[in-house]
Amino acid sequence: MSMSRREFAQLMGLAGAAGMLPLQGFAAKKQSSELYEVPSFGNVRLLHITDCHAQLMPVYFREPNVNLGIGGARGNAPHLVGDKLLNHFGIRANSLEAHAFTSLNYDSAALKYGKVGGFAHIKTLINRLRQSYGSENTLLLDGGDTWQGSGTAYKTRGMDMVEASNDLGVDIMTGHWEFTYHQEEVLKNIKAFNGEFLAQNVFITEDALFEGADDYIHDEDSGRVFKPYTIREMGGARIAVIGQCFPRTKIANPARFIPDWTFDIYDDSLQELVDEIRGSESVDAVIVISHNGMDVDLEMARRVSGVDVILGGHTHDGIPAPTIVKNNGGKTLVCNVGSNGKFVGVMDLDIRAGKVQDFRYRLLPVFSDLIPADSQMTKLIEDIRAPHMPWLSEELAVADELMFRRGNFNGTFDQVICDALRNVNDAHISLSPGFRWGTTVLKGQMVTMEHVLDQTCLTYPETYVREMKGEELKLILEDVADNLFNPDPYLQSGGDMVRVGGFDYVCDPTQSIGKRISEMTLDNGEKVEASKSYKVSGWATVGSRSEGADIWDVVATHLRDRKVASIDKLNTPKLKNVAGNPGIMDYS
Repeated sequence: MSMSRREFAQLMGLAGAAGMLPLQGFAAKKQSSELYEVPSFGNVRLLHITDCHAQLMPVYFREPNVNLGIGGARGNAPHLVGDKLLNHFGIRANSLEAHAFTSLNYDSAALKYGKVGGFAHIKTLINRLRQSYGSENTLLLDGGDTWQGSGTAYKTRGMDMVEASNDLGVDIMTGHWEFTYHQEEVLKNIKAFNGEFLAQNVFITEDALFEGADDYIHDEDSGRVFKPYTIREMGGARIAVIGQCFPRTKIANPARFIPDWTFDIYDDSLQELVDEIRGSESVDAVIVISHNGMDVDLEMARRVSGVDVILGGHTHDGIPAPTIVKNNGGKTLVCNVGSNGKFVGVMDLDIRAGKVQDFRYRLLPVFSDLIPADSQMTKLIEDIRAPHMPWLSEELAVADELMFRRGNFNGTFDQVICDALRNVNDAHISLSPGFRWGTTVLKGQMVTMEHVLDQTCLTYPETYVREMKGEELKLILEDVADNLFNPDPYLQSGGDMVRVGGFDYVCDPTQSIGKRISEMTLDNGEKVEASKSYKVSGWATVGSRSEGADIWDVVATHLRDRKVASIDKLNTPKLKNVAGNPGIMDYS
């Protein structure tokens, strides 16, 4: 059933009358009605979500106060935070959008504006954006990282998110953490998905092809495992959509889960594919739904011509406007829409005379207190969660400060994880991956098992305890820092710096590999010696499986014992040569 603008505004008014808005929310209601009014433009509408990390329910999510750009990336999106981001994009301070896009005044603003995301609220917004434009001229694209990140996704092996995506009406998706299930599970989930799963950059190994994998691969001649692109006719135009999944999956995640498939950027094959589509499919526009990460997308847009729009994900950057990249074929629009269900991107294209003539773009924050929940999706989510509620709802400890993850170097919830590893496993030092997924807990909130799972729930959660020499620790830090700060975007992984417990260090992001990390010092003031061994605890090994307890049980044990979620010391590095960098705020 179609919903007019007036009816949508009335729904938001009813939400306030029913007590769904926070007390301060009534003051924001006028802003919200304007925020969600998106005038129609052109003849094709692309709706874009990505990196929800299986968050079916509304959450709190604090944006980073550190997102450093080094070299040519300095001062450019996505490496802008706080007031630098607001000024760059012309966003008014102390507004709904200022809260959505930055961590400024986060504690008070979160209390004022409430939670974000939630699939029932996203569905209401998506339906409105489709119906106001014409569903026949609208596509909903999902950039991946959809099936992982919550307790229910772990228990159902991602099938809960397939069901939710089907109810949401996702037309096309690509992936990354989807590949952290086993091959047969990935294929099973894709079969149950009502839309199309696309990936031009996943190929079958020769051994697997020889052993009979051709019974499921898309194209034996090219060796592509999945369908690389699809053609849709809408608004009087022919649109090609190409899928680009995360190229470093078998490096950043366990290769043992997907032994028969190979991954890389493969921009040469992408260029060949774009040229082929342009030459033989009579298309008017080419869209790439990507999980490269924004810096890689920007570089790929420079190297690959013939792509009109890249709708990107992976690095969780909520960027209010596209970056326009010039290349040999003209220009490419590069977008990224954040994470955790917090945003919906709306790209309206005016396509005439065989090409994109113009565009309008809006990145809409999904404030769940301001958008009514869809009843059908609400029921589906309740049914998905019901069998697991005793596990999810266990109360562990009260947060005595804001607990967050996102940021290049450390976060308070990351420190809780590191402290738990040290305390429970009696280790000198702890290491925790710099994952960018993970929700936020406000000061005074009860930390539940579900919150812990939001930070830790993956398919290789086992912890380890082992002896490491100081020189090994430095090598680990140098390697991860290079993944983050290498001047060549194609050599970046898109995550944040490994989190550490029990020691501090100095980091100069502007240096080359081997020279970024120095002055490693234990909490007791002793220098970390290169030849000395230390007892180290960590988790999420991508090589062989570790034998320790699951990380969420380790963290839960730590919190149950303390009763209060607190940190005694935030182990974060001292930074060099970053003064004045617009990708850093006060890091205290």
